[in-house]
Amino acid sequence: MILCANPQASYLTRKAEIDAALHRVLDKGWFILGQEVAAFEKEFAAWVGVEHGIGVGSGTEALHLALAAAGVGAEDEVITVAHTAVATVSAIELLGAKAVLVDIEPGCFTLNPALLEAAITPRTKAVIPVHIYGQPVDLDPVLEIARKHGLKVIEDCAQCHGAKYHGRHTGTHGHLACFSFYPTKNLGALGDGGAVVTNDAVLAGKVRALREYGWTERYVSHLAGWNSRLDEMQAAILRVKLPHLDADNAARQGLAAVYDAALAGLPLTLPVHRDGCSHVFHLYVVRSEQRDALQAHLKQHGIGALIHYPVPVHLQPAYRGRLAAERTLPETERAAREILSLPLYPELTEVQQAQVIELVRTFHKQTP
Repeated sequence: MILCANPQASYLTRKAEIDAALHRVLDKGWFILGQEVAAFEKEFAAWVGVEHGIGVGSGTEALHLALAAAGVGAEDEVITVAHTAVATVSAIELLGAKAVLVDIEPGCFTLNPALLEAAITPRTKAVIPVHIYGQPVDLDPVLEIARKHGLKVIEDCAQCHGAKYHGRHTGTHGHLACFSFYPTKNLGALGDGGAVVTNDAVLAGKVRALREYGWTERYVSHLAGWNSRLDEMQAAILRVKLPHLDADNAARQGLAAVYDAALAGLPLTLPVHRDGCSHVFHLYVVRSEQRDALQAHLKQHGIGALIHYPVPVHLQPAYRGRLAAERTLPETERAAREILSLPLYPELTEVQQAQVIELVRTFHKQTP
């Protein structure tokens, strides 16, 4: 079976270093918010290109804490997209706020800036642009509109570690940015983990307090906070993997280029490369009007192509009714019917990728 993503392969590639890092934590006997987390926070913030990094329990919790630090609360509105992992909307609703959903650009699958201003109301507090699949959102118009209306911009960077927008890493453009270290991510732990990054010292201080009961001194809650901490073992693993992230992203880009060349000319829509940006291919997502049949063909031959995501948030049972009656999301719904993620991760071999390509080609030869 050729998997769509393979975090075990990432572990095995650096097994000796990771095992040594885990033993280092075990030998020290300090497991929560110790030297490993502090060191990783500094190293990751420096790699992203910001002043402050705060390790938290997951990408969802990173969004939740960033929104809270930005002052979002009950009855406030936050604009984002429905073409995302449900975590984006879940984090908004954890605070009692309302997610206002706008449609995506059809080529890049990211928030359509042309639709943003019309979605703003007096209750709007923030915008969450989601950099999906490794592709940056077109941020300049988003940031301009947000400045005009006094809105906080919180970048959802869960799928774009290392992507660049006009020469700067995603995560450096908004007021805050949120990363996930779920095992399949471009920078993945071996369990849950996340981080909030920012250049704003005040916002960083709020996030740091909120992640641990609102403490600024131990056992004294100055804010009403939560418990969301990156643990020492995951931080140690991430410290091993971070120095290899640029090379891993380059490997992803190389594999994507092979797909681009080999699949050109087939009745597929291949990933778009936004001008002036770098795509780091957390996922290699094609579009096909015969998506379900193509996926079934690949599965029959041992290829784990997946759909990210088959049901937009506003159509999921738990979130029905969230979309205002006057707003429609045609591009989001069309994408959900057509998208398919082909296997792509740094350890994918040339032979494995060739098998995927041949099976995609074979399907289109057999299917009129």
